Amino acid sequence: MNKRFWTLRYTLLNVTYFVAFCTIHALAAVYLLDKGFTNTEVGVLLAAANILSAISQPIVAGIIDKPGPLTNRRFILLSVIIIAIGSLLLMLVDDKKVLVFIIYVLIYMVQFTYQPVMTALCFEYQKAGIGIYYGLARGLGSASFAVTSAFVGGAIEKHGVGLLLVINIVSMMLTAVVIFFFKKPEGGNDLGKSEPVEADENRLTNSEDRSAIEKDLLDKLEHDGSSNSGVAHNNLFDFFRTYPAFSLFLLGTICFYFAHNMINDFMIQIIRHLGGAEKELGYSNFLQAILELPVMAVIGVVLKKISSRKLLIISGVAFFIKILILVFATNMVHMYISQCFQLFAYAVFIPAAAYYVSERMEELDQVKGQAFVTSAITVGGVFSNLVSGVILDKLGINVMLITGTVVCFIGVIIGFIAMTKRE
Repeated sequence: MNKRFWTLRYTLLNVTYFVAFCTIHALAAVYLLDKGFTNTEVGVLLAAANILSAISQPIVAGIIDKPGPLTNRRFILLSVIIIAIGSLLLMLVDDKKVLVFIIYVLIYMVQFTYQPVMTALCFEYQKAGIGIYYGLARGLGSASFAVTSAFVGGAIEKHGVGLLLVINIVSMMLTAVVIFFFKKPEGGNDLGKSEPVEADENRLTNSEDRSAIEKDLLDKLEHDGSSNSGVAHNNLFDFFRTYPAFSLFLLGTICFYFAHNMINDFMIQIIRHLGGAEKELGYSNFLQAILELPVMAVIGVVLKKISSRKLLIISGVAFFIKILILVFATNMVHMYISQCFQLFAYAVFIPAAAYYVSERMEELDQVKGQAFVTSAITVGGVFSNLVSGVILDKLGINVMLITGTVVCFIGVIIGFIAMTKRE
């Protein structure tokens, strides 16, 4: 199968994932507030989900890295089935607050847990000689998030939050169909484990349908000082000793996503403070998400000019500017200006972090590396959820945003130190 076909299939996985990501994650506060939760309770629920996903991600990655029946592909299939069933159950128990809490934590956690596995799946197939344009597929996933946001915001005002659950179920059913048939051609290893780079080096570098960008990335793997000896660093402390710059950067990532999650998880409250409602929430999410597409689509070209290290520093600064604008915002125009910095913040961070891990880490550590990035993101979300909801209820929007700005600035300093440190 040619590269376009595989990219199309991987794009479909991203599209359906981010449709559900919009309804489960971006609109979590809208759904939960409608079900009678307070801001503090919303924060506690999201924190619990983030804690569980931060724990589960490296555990799942460690199991997938080892030979065995659990693979990237099979784990994704299992995850989407759980989310679909959970969404159906929410329809049946939406008047029982405790059950809503438990089920929502579960589906939120599961979806976050399989996010790094999606990334690892792409690089696994690339290293097996199957061409996939990661940046384009990931960018179109963000576009699907944008379109969903624009549609759902106004639709909720008319039809209620139950619409979110219907969208979850449909998107997960489509994902299940795509991933079920997402199998390597005969001769490939469908166990979900990446083939060793050494064993497949000639085929990767000489394949006619390999783009120039991917060849450059492969050259970086060979010459950047990373070892592909096939040794897996499954011990946590051993892993951190092997990759000190990456490990330090994870702390900066926690700070970035403290601010990022503060904005996203409590966006409806920020928008209401600025005079908007659910429709404006949809427009705001659409704007920031659609801006991700061009960046992610051309990230391979950008990486030829700017290293993944520098891009990660740039993204951290953009996260800081994005929340700083909101501290002084007085209307929705300022909100939209803030969201435009998504172009340099999240849109740069996600693919740059994925390529950084792929370039710098040994073959058998890469799923763990992707998982640790997502774990750091979720840990940032935990602290944000626990702090933001309480501050919002007790002290208001402005104090919450100032707190996020200070934490994000600390992250910028840590990130700069980490990414200018040579391993």
